[in-house]
Amino acid sequence: MEHIGIIAGRGDLPKIIALDARERGFKVVTVAIENLASADMNEASDEIRWINVGKLGSMIDALKDFEVKKAIMAGKVPKSLLYKSGIIPDWRAVKLLFSLKDKTDDSILNAITKEMEKEGIDIIDTASFSPHLLTPEGVLTEIRPTDDEWKDIEFGWKIAKEIGKLDIGQTVVVKGKAVMAVEAIEGTDEAILRGGKWAGESAVVVKVSKPHQDMRLDVPVIGSDTLKSMIDVKARVLAVEAKRSIIIDRAGIVRNAEEAGISIVGVNGAKF
Repeated sequence: MEHIGIIAGRGDLPKIIALDARERGFKVVTVAIENLASADMNEASDEIRWINVGKLGSMIDALKDFEVKKAIMAGKVPKSLLYKSGIIPDWRAVKLLFSLKDKTDDSILNAITKEMEKEGIDIIDTASFSPHLLTPEGVLTEIRPTDDEWKDIEFGWKIAKEIGKLDIGQTVVVKGKAVMAVEAIEGTDEAILRGGKWAGESAVVVKVSKPHQDMRLDVPVIGSDTLKSMIDVKARVLAVEAKRSIIIDRAGIVRNAEEAGISIVGVNGAKF
């Protein structure tokens, strides 16, 4: 039986991928990050090892012990943890961090990927076993954006692509063709709350992939926390990039969005 490794961070995505891979006949071995990955990964995996965040050497050793040749990175590992006391990286992680020209997401993740490749472990696309998670094109809810909201989507799209190009973040919050918030290290959910504070009701949230997006690394993900943040600030529209983003529990997200009066759109930016 062929092995597939999962490097599991926060959220439901690692579990979904694990179950999808097992359904296809793969043996799933997981390296789960303590205090981030769900305990559900114990049952979703055939074998599992838990490690502390920042232990790059331990992560690679675990994958090699499991004889993994291909692995998927899934789930959130907040970059903000790098700047919090109590996180002690191992020597391999320290060397990697000091070798970087900067600490952008792409620089860190690409460097980790290269370290894996040196050890004979290839990182593959996040949705390799779960293409059903990719956002379809079109309006997903019964509620449709208004003409003015479509204008905000187009405006926000261009801004989001620019911040993605600079590797700052993936999300912008806009209203009336003005930027209310730009995502940085705090993440999408906090950016929505911050933008909603200034927008009042009816903000438009736009989340896109980077122009140079590697579909193995940091693919945009929409989950229940994203929608909760939008509901908390009475945002009106969530526009995400079709085919290049993931929605967890799409049916549930759409249902809850409709109940809250929120429209969700999978956008093909080539049409702008």
